[in-house]
Amino acid sequence: MSETLTRFALRAWVALVLLFLFIPIVVIFLYAFNSSKIEAWPIEGFSMRWINVTLSDAEVVSAIRLSVEVALVTTLLALILGSCAAFAIHRTTFFGRDAINFLLVLPLALPGIITGVALHAFFDYSGILLSVATIVVGHTTFCIVVVYNNVLARLRRTQGSLIEAAMDLGANGFQTFKDITLPLLSTAIIAGAMLAFALSFDEIIVTTFTAGAQNTLPIWIFAQIRNGQRLPEVNVVVSLVILVTIIPVLIAARLTGGGGASRVPAAK
Repeated sequence: MSETLTRFALRAWVALVLLFLFIPIVVIFLYAFNSSKIEAWPIEGFSMRWINVTLSDAEVVSAIRLSVEVALVTTLLALILGSCAAFAIHRTTFFGRDAINFLLVLPLALPGIITGVALHAFFDYSGILLSVATIVVGHTTFCIVVVYNNVLARLRRTQGSLIEAAMDLGANGFQTFKDITLPLLSTAIIAGAMLAFALSFDEIIVTTFTAGAQNTLPIWIFAQIRNGQRLPEVNVVVSLVILVTIIPVLIAARLTGGGGASRVPAAK
């Protein structure tokens, strides 16, 4: 009886925690369809009014475009640098490898405000003007980590005998990479890319210190919340950010659940 009661209490506690976390998000989605400009509960009615207003706002569209462009470039750089770093750490042994591994994951562990202040001081000291390029550099510093962790974890789970067998059968380095290594790593690479895109798209702290006059979507949201005059549009934009962030994370979680070994093509 006590075991049943304990199990019920734990499930109830988990349900309460989930409700505490997700009820505010659901409320934001509901307010995005609110027909009134005043945020009051219960909602007077539902309408597409604010969605249409937001999508026709040139400032919002420009901020969305900039955030997407920054996230795409950041993801590409993180994929290249993070994957190469993972291969170097996994395949080679050299003095200081553990220290480099620690330094690679450090930017994600550090508070964003420390990374932002450090980058701002570096750009200011170097005479580099804050622009879209500095935002990309700032985002890449922590997006590399998610790609690096995903690829390195998959490499550690990959059987080295498959690569050795391919080379014993006469495959060169490029063929081995294309037919064996890349299929094994494909889901980890895609998952890392999606996580990097999601992190970059909604990043606000590092962006604040590296953006200058650039207005990304999170910065626009923060500015409008402080002004308090366009909250209905903010609700719509925040709902969009939530969707753009959650969907890649869910797909990445799904992809990293598989081992990837089944994706290696059969020999012909």
